[in-house]
Amino acid sequence: MNVEQITERIRGYQKDGKRLFASSSFQTHSIPLLHIISQIDRSIPVIFINTGYLFPATLIFRDQVAKSLGLTIINVSSVVSRNLQRDGTGNLFFTSDPDRCCYLNKTQPMEPVLTEYDIWINGIRADQNANRNKMSVEQDGAFNCKRFHPLLDWDNRMVYRYINQHKLPRHPLDDQGYLSIGCEPCTRKLDMTNDRDGRWFGLNKTECGLHTDLVNK
Repeated sequence: MNVEQITERIRGYQKDGKRLFASSSFQTHSIPLLHIISQIDRSIPVIFINTGYLFPATLIFRDQVAKSLGLTIINVSSVVSRNLQRDGTGNLFFTSDPDRCCYLNKTQPMEPVLTEYDIWINGIRADQNANRNKMSVEQDGAFNCKRFHPLLDWDNRMVYRYINQHKLPRHPLDDQGYLSIGCEPCTRKLDMTNDRDGRWFGLNKTECGLHTDLVNK
């Protein structure tokens, strides 16, 4: 979808009385969608999931982008304290059960949000992994909240063309070689062919659950 089509679709949702929200991890490739939303309606809330394990640079970048674009940010986090996120031997789940860690810190905090809205706008792209390649621009999601993926057919060249065209900022860790930035313990800087190869490196895992568990299949 191009910017005009995205704008028309979002305004169509609003005209129909739908309750909209967006989510963002505030990586560099997140910025085009956030900028587009800011040009349409800055009151559309942007949910930011703070797992407690994020790079400090991500939190700083979030605040800078939110201020410059005038975004309405809602921060959510797990109701389970980090000290209780341990297995039977006392190890934190991210070391022994990363799926459980992701559920507690990302998927579960998003669940109550979905019950309050009709449309979830998020910036996944089909070229990021096999799971996302199977998804549609509009797709039924959990708790009767429809998912809207306006950038599904975009690629890296389109993302950076938009960033350069509008002189938008980039995540400060980009310059250090991080192509996809999530939680600090589960993100590596590697010589990669795919942006997300540095996430959960060495594990048979490519998603945190937001785009698997919260999709109606």
